[in-house]
Amino acid sequence: MNDITSYMLEQTKKILSIDSPTGFTAHAAEYVLGAYKKLGYDAKLTNKGGIFVCVNDGPDQADDPADAPILLEAHMDTLGGMVCSINEKGRLMLSALGGMNPNNAEAENCRVYTRSGKVYSGTFQLKNASIHVNGSYNDTARSYDTMEVVLDEPVESKADTEALGIMTGDIVCFDPRTTVTESGYIKSRFLDDKLSVGILLGFAKYLKETDKKPARKIYQHITVFEEVGHGGSASIPADVAEILAVDMGCVGDGLSCKETQVSICAKDSGGPYHYDVVSALIEAARTAKVDFAVDVYPHYGSDAEAGLRSGIDCRHGLIGSGVYASHGYERSHVKGMENTFRLLKAYLNQDYSA
Repeated sequence: MNDITSYMLEQTKKILSIDSPTGFTAHAAEYVLGAYKKLGYDAKLTNKGGIFVCVNDGPDQADDPADAPILLEAHMDTLGGMVCSINEKGRLMLSALGGMNPNNAEAENCRVYTRSGKVYSGTFQLKNASIHVNGSYNDTARSYDTMEVVLDEPVESKADTEALGIMTGDIVCFDPRTTVTESGYIKSRFLDDKLSVGILLGFAKYLKETDKKPARKIYQHITVFEEVGHGGSASIPADVAEILAVDMGCVGDGLSCKETQVSICAKDSGGPYHYDVVSALIEAARTAKVDFAVDVYPHYGSDAEAGLRSGIDCRHGLIGSGVYASHGYERSHVKGMENTFRLLKAYLNQDYSA
């Protein structure tokens, strides 16, 4: 494993270890900001709480949009829950933050962050979760109405829980359960999209340590609020002519991408990505002999599309390491991470080396 791969993997693991459901990203932002500064970049915190940095200077304008300034985006906000009520047993009812599906979170350990700064542990369970007691266990649909957080505290009533300082609006974060296998598989909740944050940090490290100087200006924006649709809708410099979202690549039935590949998205639920950008990404991947797939994602939206919906006039694209079981207990591979990094090198720096 080379130095850049080791760095990307280590940064991904560190960021995964920091709870950051959408709307509660300050701790992760503090870490990522520090990582950029440690690399020697003048990174800034945006008003929304994201990280913005120019990683390569270049001309503000170009006759060819392919040479004009580009914005790379990945997001550090993830899925989670918010306390919406406390029931009579002192257990917590949740409202989803982003697309957290209760079927994917049953029996998961979690942390409850109070406004006072206290953190309590618990487990997200079906109500009356003992199968030896609940005759309807198998037939009950898992939903936020039928599930609850059971606190690891001796509470028996709403008043008991409120006495801990827990209230409506508190944030509930689910355990990522990150592990990397000897065969190179990366398994964790929230690889969407912390794996890509690690990749963009790796690309920034590559530019700094190799003193590579691509012809075009390159910005990076680590967004927040992507999981609720407006992460990439702000902080877009006026000179940007292209947005490239680096997010998870979809793996599933009907798609060709594998976890070991980088996925180039031709179209998702928001419509087609810019034809010339997709074509140029494919050409760069082929020239650099990157293992890639081109797919159409049926249920997906990206920061790049949020940018276009904000009114900016630019081209857009989407790539990412193949990720299986999206919004659940996700799985990718070190090779998928490396292929995504290599495609960035080839596309932005015309560096076709392995």
